[in-house]
Amino acid sequence: MRLPRTIMIWLTGAAVVVPVAACSSNEPAPGRAPQAATVAPSEEPEPVKTHPFTGKPYQTLKPVVAVKIENTAAGKPQLGLKSADIVYIEQVEAGLTRLMAIFSSKLPPKVGPVRSARISDLHIAPQFGKPAFAYSGAQSKLLPYIAEASLFDVGDTRNPGAYYREPGRSAPYNLFAQTKKLLAAAPKASKAKDIGFTFGDPPAEGGVERKSYTVRWPAARFTFTWSQAKEQWMIAQDGKKDIAAEGGQLSAPTVVVQYTKTERSEFHDSNDSYTPLVHTTGKGSAIVLRDGKAYKAKWERESEDGGTTFTTESGEPMNFAPGQVWVALASRKPVIP
Repeated sequence: MRLPRTIMIWLTGAAVVVPVAACSSNEPAPGRAPQAATVAPSEEPEPVKTHPFTGKPYQTLKPVVAVKIENTAAGKPQLGLKSADIVYIEQVEAGLTRLMAIFSSKLPPKVGPVRSARISDLHIAPQFGKPAFAYSGAQSKLLPYIAEASLFDVGDTRNPGAYYREPGRSAPYNLFAQTKKLLAAAPKASKAKDIGFTFGDPPAEGGVERKSYTVRWPAARFTFTWSQAKEQWMIAQDGKKDIAAEGGQLSAPTVVVQYTKTERSEFHDSNDSYTPLVHTTGKGSAIVLRDGKAYKAKWERESEDGGTTFTTESGEPMNFAPGQVWVALASRKPVIP
């Protein structure tokens, strides 16, 4: 039993003894209310901003530059493709293909070889707003269409100071562009924005394991081979590895095979070989390659100034793996229109 203690209080010369009960440490003192424990409010971490073209973190959205790039054997190795956010494979005359590379989150100092514009480019570009468009020449009949298109023309005719001839390469495969000079000529080029892509975990169901996947055009073929070690689809064209000028094989964590309608346009070359028009608006089917699997998907693009959405067969968003995306615009049955 704890005994009360006493304290001495002096009042007008007389000592008064006052008993005081001992207080335990967890009891409030008389006349004072218990104090609530102070708990620091939990702070929600700010969500990480991810780039609309790659799904990777970013600090600032930057202008978009689209560049037409050679991909025949005579133009390889290409420079700058490793830095692209998106690479489109388009069919051109005689069943061959060309590339249109989209740059925004990364901008390599130089890119090329730069080649000529096609009508299909003008239908792909508007989903990026009004990007800077770099190319080397075009058919005279196409020039009025380029002038009216949703893009800033920074081609070699309008902006010759941004281009140079690379020593050791033969024309016309030696024309390269300096990207900072391209953007300097298009100060109002649109910044990256949502174009319909979604990134994240793969679908829980529906994927079929694939070691490789080949896409064919009448006179070209691309093979994408999965590397588990690099977690990338390694890219080869016409049976040969696509090696970048910077070194290493070109690759991407996501490859989209977008099946489209391809028909003859009004344009043709000097050999009367007609330029295909690849329709990238409307609806269609697709195959999405990621994580060593192939997923059946659907695509939809309602208008040219809108983006392209990809969904699973059940209608859920078809997420891409973060990183560079290659989009192969192909027909179910390769055809020269």
